[in-house]
Amino acid sequence: MAKKYWLMKCEPAAYTIADLKRDGRTSWEGVRNYQARNFMRDQMQEGDAVLFYASNADPSGVTGLATIARAGYPDHLSWKKGHKYFDAASTQAKPLWFMVDLAFEEEFAGTVPLGTLKATPGLEDMKVIQKGSRLSVQPATKGEYNIVVRLGRKLKSATR
Repeated sequence: MAKKYWLMKCEPAAYTIADLKRDGRTSWEGVRNYQARNFMRDQMQEGDAVLFYASNADPSGVTGLATIARAGYPDHLSWKKGHKYFDAASTQAKPLWFMVDLAFEEEFAGTVPLGTLKATPGLEDMKVIQKGSRLSVQPATKGEYNIVVRLGRKLKSATR
């Protein structure tokens, strides 16, 4: 299967690229949007590349890179009564929600802000810059991924 590219959003109060760097690997649980769930359940595969995006941040933008370390599997937290991700409609026999595991790849020296993404040629069709695009898990193209990686690595070289 061909490698795919993704952008995954997380609020810094919940988890950051620095947290992923420290942990090395984490599960990406708690997604409760059907379209995002479908991407994780049906399309994400081990080895896919991820742009790690800090949402509701100052500034919001891409802060680093990760890879899919484990393809979609049932989000067991949806079965745990009392947990904030519990969903009585999801059962072990018929799981409703899924998650993936992410592995750390690289932390940028700073954030590639949303404004920069919007102003960069080649990113005009990127989902994250489209008006009303709030999905926390979204596809990206290989070209978009490569442009954002170049932007992020320029931040690193500028601080040396």
